[in-house]
Amino acid sequence: MNLIIRGIIQVQEITLLIWRVLRGIFRPPLYLREIIRQMDVLGFGSLTIILLTGFFTGAVLALNTGNTLQKFGVQSVSGQLVATSLIRELGPVLTCLMLAGRVGSGIAAELGSMLVSEQIDAMRALGSDPIKKLVTPRIVALVTMAPALTVICDMVGTLGGLLAAISFQGQASSVYMSSAKVAVTYNEILGGLIKPTVFGFVIAIIGCYKGLSTTGGTVGVGRSTTQSVVVSSILIIAVDFVLSKLILSLLLGP
Repeated sequence: MNLIIRGIIQVQEITLLIWRVLRGIFRPPLYLREIIRQMDVLGFGSLTIILLTGFFTGAVLALNTGNTLQKFGVQSVSGQLVATSLIRELGPVLTCLMLAGRVGSGIAAELGSMLVSEQIDAMRALGSDPIKKLVTPRIVALVTMAPALTVICDMVGTLGGLLAAISFQGQASSVYMSSAKVAVTYNEILGGLIKPTVFGFVIAIIGCYKGLSTTGGTVGVGRSTTQSVVVSSILIIAVDFVLSKLILSLLLGP
């Protein structure tokens, strides 16, 4: 029972945090410089891991599906298979799982350290709103950068699939690319951008909540960091199912 009550309380606190962010997101001060800095730290700083993840995911997809497609005589659609898999599912999910591990943990650790060292209390004493100055810039930055990184992951993954198809299956690059272009439609792209936008918000809000609810000193910071990654990863996978159903019904249905 205590676990259920604690879960309900945490949902209420997260909802209140979301409301405070949305209520004051357009009210001055806007801290635009902090938002840009967070976009650089959270977005550009994650570029390397996203490039590697996307490239090898696309290459593995092309490598593993090539033999199966060849058995049915439809190896020419490997580009469409790789591109569709990346745009619809693997690109958004893998990108945001990487962000949850790198960025979500960083947000929780940073805010948790500020809380236990009483920096946030000092900020309140000086008249600054910690939600406006610390939480909102990180949420805006991650909601903005997660879709951008997902697009990069999709493009690099498709390129990785191309190199794998050429190198290990002897497929012509023109055949692969013409097949991949079939998967790039307006609805596919729109659906592929909705997911990382929602996932980015989830990662940021969970990281900020866990950081601001840290207790127990430096040991609590480590605990909050771990909980942020675990909860964000689980929510990404759970929300992905709901979004996939909605997108298939509204955008990609017959």
